This record gives sequence, structure tokens and C-alpha cells, in this order.
Amino acid sequence: MDASGGCLLYNDSMKRVYLADSQSDERRAFRLILQDLKMQVVGEAADWPTALAKAPATRPDMLMVEWGLVAAGSGGDLTELRLACPAAVVIVLVSHLSAREQAALSAGADVFINKGETSDRVADRLRDAVASIGP
Repeated sequence: MDASGGCLLYNDSMKRVYLADSQSDERRAFRLILQDLKMQVVGEAADWPTALAKAPATRPDMLMVEWGLVAAGSGGDLTELRLACPAAVVIVLVSHLSAREQAALSAGADVFINKGETSDRVADRLRDAVASIGP
């Protein structure tokens, strides 16, 4: 609650997250985890072109992007996203990776989260990512 007795859902200190995943049920699950961690989901996309077009305008602190979208949209290159949102921490959501994909990702991702991890483990990884952002 704020000083006037109203509820504060989001404030300036909350981390802003843009979420891009092709599966609506997975976006919903990540959104719930992010809300529990007091992070604000400022936008969502189900495909790579939408993420690239809309994420920069939301000024995210974090970008959570499904690897399958990146691979399908840019061939596995996060450079364009990094240029569009240079201050954002990039978290890549993965189901499984080949050695070639792992090498491509290691050049552009700050954090990897396996989609098969428990929600508690995902929350821990997100807390660690937020700690790297600073105030």
C-alpha cells in the first residue's frame, strides 16, 4: 500500500520484463513467476518479428526469449535484439540445445533458463539475473 492507502501494483523500482515465447501457456506460467517476484511484464510476443518490433518501445530491463523464436527468426543470432535493447539483460529460454546452438547462444545470452526446470529454480535464476541489473 502507498501513503494514501492505495495499492501499489507496480512502481519505478520494479524490473521491467519483455517476454517472448511461442507458447501462450508457457508465457502465462512465466508471467506468474515474474509477478510473484514483483517484476512487471511490459510486453509479450509469440514470434521473433513481433519481439524485435515491440520490445524496444517497452524499455525492458530484461528480455526473456525462447530459443526457438530466435533460431527461427534470425538463425540463432541475438545481435539485432541486443542492438535494439542494449541495456537489457537477455535471458534465453531453452528446452534442449545441440552443441552448435549452445555455441551460438553463448555469444549473446546473459542467462539460460531450461524450460523444464521447476518454478522455484526458474525463480532463483531470475533473481540472479535481476541482481546483475543493479538498482
